[in-house]
Amino acid sequence: MGVTTFPGNPEIPFKLRKNARARRMTLRISRVDGGVTLTVPRGVSEREALAFAAEKRDWVMGHLSKRAGPALVGPGDRLDVGGQSFEIVAGSARRLVVADGRITLPAPVETGRIHLQGWLKEQARIALTRASDHYSERLGLRYTRLTLRDTRSRWGSCSSAGALMYSWRLILAPKFVLDYVAAHEVAHLKEMNHSANFWRVVDQLYGPHHDARAWLRQDGPKLHRFRFGA
Repeated sequence: MGVTTFPGNPEIPFKLRKNARARRMTLRISRVDGGVTLTVPRGVSEREALAFAAEKRDWVMGHLSKRAGPALVGPGDRLDVGGQSFEIVAGSARRLVVADGRITLPAPVETGRIHLQGWLKEQARIALTRASDHYSERLGLRYTRLTLRDTRSRWGSCSSAGALMYSWRLILAPKFVLDYVAAHEVAHLKEMNHSANFWRVVDQLYGPHHDARAWLRQDGPKLHRFRFGA
């Protein structure tokens, strides 16, 4: 079993995966990239699995139709950065200019997008460093280093050596969400788990976090839509 497709027009590729612990056939659609996975218990034939998939095709199409596709950022778009909304406009200069609620891209636009992504990463580093410093000072524990990546599986992490890692795309989220992720990872400096003690530390550092976690579940995957290159 591997990658196959739902019959029909258009065809929809999906992964067919066997799991010895599965008790029934299940379909899952990734909130990050829209990938479809059909998991089946051992003993289920490929023919049975494909028949099940065919019955669920309309359900899958309905969910996929609600997903927004990748968006190549460019002039005319608006982008939220650090909780502030900016209009993206085309410029003729060689450098990126941020002023008066506008981000003016250098020419040509293709190069401008690269400059924009670099600026976003710079803003992310500033904001996440500031938040991490704030929470680590409150906790009384220091982190060893801070790195940024474009991770899809997690928004942040903390190693046993005290190294913090964040997704730079958090700069595109509301500030209260970025702050929550920073508090969450800093809390791991004291509790390297997700026990009740860990969540108490998060509460002490950040306060009520239900809204931030709900935002990440509901709207976080949309941050991966934004593209800055062809």
